[in-house]
Amino acid sequence: METPLPKVTQKRQVTAIIILLLLREAGGQIIKYSVLEERDSGSFVANLAKDLGLGLGELVSRGARILFKGNKQHLQIEQKSGNLILKEKLDREDLCGDTDPCILHFQVLLKNPVQFIQCELQIQDVNDHAPEFLENEILLKISESSHPGSAYPLKIAQDLDVGSNTVQNYTISSNFHFHLFTRNHSDGRKYPELVLDQELDREEQPELRLTLTAMDGGSPPKTGTSQVLIIVLDINDNAPEFAQQLYQVQVPENSPIGSLVITVSARDLDAGIHGELSYSFFQSSNQVIQAFEVNTVTGDIRLKKKLDFEEIRSYHIEIEASDGGGLSGKCTVAVEVMDVNDNAPELTISLLINDIPENTPDTVVAVFGISDSDTGNNGKMMCSIQDHLPFLLKLTIENFYTLITEGALDREEKAEYNITITVTDMGTPRLKTEHNITVLVADVNDNAPAFTQTSYTLWVRENNSPALHIGSVSATDTDAGANAQVTYSLLPPPDPIVPLASLVSINPDNGHLFALTSLDYEALRAFEFRVGATDRGSPALSSQALVRVLVADANDNAPFVLYPLQNASAPCTELVPRAAEPGYLVTKVVAVDGDAGQNAWLSYQLLKATEPGLFGVWAHNGEVRTARLLSERDAPKQRLVVLVKDNGEPPLSASVTLHVLLVDGFSQPYLPPPEAEAAAAAPADPLTVYLVVALASVSSLFLFSVLVFVAVRLCRRGGAGSAGRCPVPEGHFPGHLVDVSGTGTLSQSYHYEVCLMGGTGSGEFKFLKPIINAFLRDSRELALSLM
Repeated sequence: METPLPKVTQKRQVTAIIILLLLREAGGQIIKYSVLEERDSGSFVANLAKDLGLGLGELVSRGARILFKGNKQHLQIEQKSGNLILKEKLDREDLCGDTDPCILHFQVLLKNPVQFIQCELQIQDVNDHAPEFLENEILLKISESSHPGSAYPLKIAQDLDVGSNTVQNYTISSNFHFHLFTRNHSDGRKYPELVLDQELDREEQPELRLTLTAMDGGSPPKTGTSQVLIIVLDINDNAPEFAQQLYQVQVPENSPIGSLVITVSARDLDAGIHGELSYSFFQSSNQVIQAFEVNTVTGDIRLKKKLDFEEIRSYHIEIEASDGGGLSGKCTVAVEVMDVNDNAPELTISLLINDIPENTPDTVVAVFGISDSDTGNNGKMMCSIQDHLPFLLKLTIENFYTLITEGALDREEKAEYNITITVTDMGTPRLKTEHNITVLVADVNDNAPAFTQTSYTLWVRENNSPALHIGSVSATDTDAGANAQVTYSLLPPPDPIVPLASLVSINPDNGHLFALTSLDYEALRAFEFRVGATDRGSPALSSQALVRVLVADANDNAPFVLYPLQNASAPCTELVPRAAEPGYLVTKVVAVDGDAGQNAWLSYQLLKATEPGLFGVWAHNGEVRTARLLSERDAPKQRLVVLVKDNGEPPLSASVTLHVLLVDGFSQPYLPPPEAEAAAAAPADPLTVYLVVALASVSSLFLFSVLVFVAVRLCRRGGAGSAGRCPVPEGHFPGHLVDVSGTGTLSQSYHYEVCLMGGTGSGEFKFLKPIINAFLRDSRELALSLM
């Protein structure tokens, strides 16, 4: 059976705060349902989706749940239809006992957003129990002197049903002496009262046996019977009388078994056996008989079992005092059970979310209910969590709380929280319950990878082997999981001179950098690029770092001799007058080295000489000078081998051969050495022919210039001279080969002239004017290109 139900329509809200406020307002509305007890499991109760004003899909998507106190599940939701059905057969007597009406409170919990709906389920009684007397035979002693109209209350029958299904009427079997009335107790129970119609005569009939029938109001009614044995007694003038008709006593629920509750006392004015009293329970329920016992002699009432305020809060005990003559008196004992704080609060988790994404404020972590079976201050509770935590407790409806985040959480600051929910009652002593919740903060990709350095400088020695590991870059990401996994990549410069992909590669997993090709310092001394680090989160975040690669020079270039040339068609011969003083400059060996730094520092030394000690070479500039005075004994033809060596490790070198002709004067301008005579006899190759033609052209121009110059000098000085010279290379060398440090590397083009002065003058080198060099430059460059 379903009672009329109010509809509750909840609108979706945007923020959790608005939701909680609406829930607080909705907490006052209660949806009421009713169902008969003893119905089979799965029986229909109501259509929950319809009552809540929700569609079937919305009811499922919001994860509707039924919450009973103590996590008991009497009802369940049928997902396909949205019907509320019984999960188990319900027994009203087990659930509520004598309490009428029997109402079970429960809540409907909806998620996304969180919402509570208060509901009640009333268990309606069915007539499934018959009245039952505690005794199969009731003994009643009545004096033969009793007058008609005397009333004698009888013991009642027990019926576990309530309302109209409990005992409604009593009847007595047909007889001539008594009739029966059904009376009402102050607590609503009905009891039988036997009324005497006709005087008894013990001598005529000493006892009577009647049948007492109790009938409930069910349909059909159920009955229970007991035999009433009436003993007719001789005259007993005085019935027992209690000092009080009503005794009231308060008993704490934690009183131990055997504790004295109260002592009742009655007196009888008769003497002898008619004055001896016996105490007993009269018309008492099962609950009284199970909880108390009475001393038949003293009237002491003691506890037979421990009382529980939360189960039964009061008892009404009927006590009968009977004398030996069959007369009795009655009184009532009202026992009020006093609540003590013997129940700690209970906490029931209805919804728990252990993983909370960071950066999401006002997120619901848990929904839970609290309860305390005690009453008054003993049942009042307060709920709290530790201080200094980014969480808040929100009271949604009575005794239901929602635990939410206060602001956004940051996993990088703290990844795990241990929250202790403490529920404390207000009793004395205070009792509390603690429940621990562990909340893990789920990572969100909110941190880009960060390099350990903003820029990296790597050194690589030239002539490296391909796939050489030249260094590493490293980036870290403070996120977790896939959000912290970093992938490295190369970011080429906008306008690269050389394609970056042909120079280096990077391991995307660990940031190791590798040279893909053998680097040449002379071709590429340095290059730079950027490296990107990207995480695997969604969306992916990245950062960059600058990488500079500097190529270190290796000593892989031997010195190159620029002067004198060794592949000229005619070997160069230097003329030295025998009258030359020591230190006379014969010539200067000019060499360069394509390396850099100390690998390009050149030193010169005389390796071989026709006459050792005659000539010397200055180590730093390559100047060949006479070491002593020349004599007639010195051979006219001298052959010198000069070694040019760099300062690398290992050092590389080149050698050049010089031919020096010692002359008494400059009458012999040119004498070929023996090697030249042999070379002249051999047939010339085409390259030599081209070189000779070029040199002849240059020599013609040069000769013409010399003749003009000599003529002018002769006119001015009245002397004449002749000169012999060696080919001198001219032209511009690459800028990185220029060395002005005085180490022997040629820093500009030199043009040497050998002059023989008339008279006593000595030979000397002179520089021609720059116009001569400019005039001859193009022709000489052509000659050198053909070499």
